[in-house]
Amino acid sequence: MFLDIATVFVKAGNGGDGVVSFHTEKYVAKGGPDGGDGGKGGDVIFKVDNNASTLIDFRFAKHFRAENGGNGAGKNCTGKSGKDLVIKVPQGTVIRDKKSGKAIADMFYPDSVFVCCKGGMGGKGNARFATAQRKAPRFCQLGEKTTERELMLELKTIADVGLVGFPNVGKSTILSVVSGAKPKIANYHFTTLTPNLGAVRFRDKSFVLADIPGLIEGAKEGAGLGHKFLRHIERVRLIVHVVDISGSEGRDPYKDYLTINDELAGYSEKLAALPQIVCANKCDLLQEKSALNDFAEKTGKKVFPVSAITHEGVEKLLAEIVKMLEKLPPAEPLETEDFYEEAPDNASFEVFRASDGSFVVEGGLIDMLARNVIISDHESYRYFQKVIDERGVIKALRQAGIKDGNLVRMKDIEFEYTE
Repeated sequence: MFLDIATVFVKAGNGGDGVVSFHTEKYVAKGGPDGGDGGKGGDVIFKVDNNASTLIDFRFAKHFRAENGGNGAGKNCTGKSGKDLVIKVPQGTVIRDKKSGKAIADMFYPDSVFVCCKGGMGGKGNARFATAQRKAPRFCQLGEKTTERELMLELKTIADVGLVGFPNVGKSTILSVVSGAKPKIANYHFTTLTPNLGAVRFRDKSFVLADIPGLIEGAKEGAGLGHKFLRHIERVRLIVHVVDISGSEGRDPYKDYLTINDELAGYSEKLAALPQIVCANKCDLLQEKSALNDFAEKTGKKVFPVSAITHEGVEKLLAEIVKMLEKLPPAEPLETEDFYEEAPDNASFEVFRASDGSFVVEGGLIDMLARNVIISDHESYRYFQKVIDERGVIKALRQAGIKDGNLVRMKDIEFEYTE
């Protein structure tokens, strides 16, 4: 089964917690704090798998979480770092932030690696908080918690040349003739249900050719399979537009030519601007030879007559493709935007009054204190009081009209305000 778009949820590992511990040893009095730090959480990393050609692995597997860091231990032992999680994707996969739709990475090259989410930092053990004045701290720091992110994976085939045209005009046959690809070929519509790639070697040159299936009228609005597969020609440098010059399907070749170009333009201006080679296939079935000249006159372009079955004209077509590719710039990855975890806000806060009359303080400063403070520990609580006074929280409460005895809430912390 071919799958070229998928949604996944990724989360880096949380940092491990620091620990409160004191050195105990026979004949050693007051050994002091020796609580170790927590370990760093694992990163989430995307890496190209050159043996994969579809996103089928993500059809059912949606949630990916790296390993959490281990908690610290006594004797100043740091917790084990969490294992990085490596997610393998096919070459050409574009990774987007689902919320904004912005491309954050393009796995364009065979060795592309992208660190998507970084693991949380481990918390500090109580040994880190020992000072000359505070010789036996009985508090530690919790590990940094990470957030889950929703991403969209979109596979865009990487090829130099794309074959486009209506179903059953002979694109798959041409691909099988000029390359080693073996697409399924039969005499009915929509035989090709996946983009097929073939490596073409002509004289001393080589290029990658892609057969893009499913283009019909209305493809740009999603009709048929065209809208699903149009993304696969966004990377090509050159388009070979194949028409059935014999009209064996009962269609007008010139009308087909205009329709396909209209679909390309409706999907993307970039596609419409790509250089094209017009290939008139099935010349062996042509009843009136003048039809080829009439078609060329209407398009105003040089037309390459080809019969994929008899191989007539194939060499001239390949020579023209190689000639044009030499003049065109190489393909490049998409422009992406920086994707990073926002730096934690450890300073801002806001004060407001709840419906029960209590005062509530929220914000990044309070989140930071909740991670660093253990209210049950006297020294830690003193540190908490010192910080909210120095950072202006007490002043803001007074400006909001707080009085003696009013209740104050800061996350899970509740206390009565006293002057």
